[in-house]
Amino acid sequence: MKRRRFIKITAAGTAAVVIMPAFACSRKINETGLILYTVRDEMDKDPEGTLDRIAEIGYNWLEAANYSNGRFYGFKPSEFRKKVESRGMKLISSHNSLDPENLDEVVGAASEAGLRYLVIPSLSRGQMSSSEGLRQAAEFMNTAGLKCRDNGIMLGFHNHTAEFMAVEGLIPYDLFLDNTDTELVTFQVDIAWMTASGNDPVDYFKRYPGRFALWHVKDLSVEKEDATLGDGTIDFAPVFAEKEISGMKYFFVEQDYSRTRTPLENIDISHDFLIKNILC
Repeated sequence: MKRRRFIKITAAGTAAVVIMPAFACSRKINETGLILYTVRDEMDKDPEGTLDRIAEIGYNWLEAANYSNGRFYGFKPSEFRKKVESRGMKLISSHNSLDPENLDEVVGAASEAGLRYLVIPSLSRGQMSSSEGLRQAAEFMNTAGLKCRDNGIMLGFHNHTAEFMAVEGLIPYDLFLDNTDTELVTFQVDIAWMTASGNDPVDYFKRYPGRFALWHVKDLSVEKEDATLGDGTIDFAPVFAEKEISGMKYFFVEQDYSRTRTPLENIDISHDFLIKNILC
């Protein structure tokens, strides 16, 4: 009896191993993030109700994308942080345009909000039009990064596709990576737009290990438009498999435009896709 019982248990255990996905629980991620730009209209109309729904879906980290006149979504920085935390989520970062004139104000607000990262979402056309403009932009990133560090924050830079188009023989993204201090500036890789530019995120992770503390997780349609996770063409498993070499600390789901569903429907589907297909 004991032998037969042992065989039965062993067979059941073997079957379980066979049907288990090869990547199951190997990535050790069980939390998800969202940039609020994805639900910007909803946040404008009903910020509290929208935060309620985001928490209900199961997101854990948030990135703000609406700061003006000293407020995030109409709330003072510390007040907005409390709104997020009262729903069991963490306010990690914010997208903010930065220049020498507003640097002190924006960094001060970010510090009051308890942010860990302050991310430059893009550069002006003037900064991106010449090699000199690019070098000045990199220099400013270092300056702003030092200001951020003095306030307990890390500066980040977010890419689109333009950063991979040559300017006077230089690739802007590479120039920024090569000319910014690793202790002062990190990079928020937008997986979809980097892929749309013809580049492989994993290749960048290996070329510049540890430089990508933040990710935007966005899918890409056949037409190279942003898409809900799982509806597009990107295979995220190999990208997440290299999260350690990239230096990733947090990632945020993003979808710039919702074409066939509402933004809240899309973030629900994207969250479900991540939990079932990519994360443990």
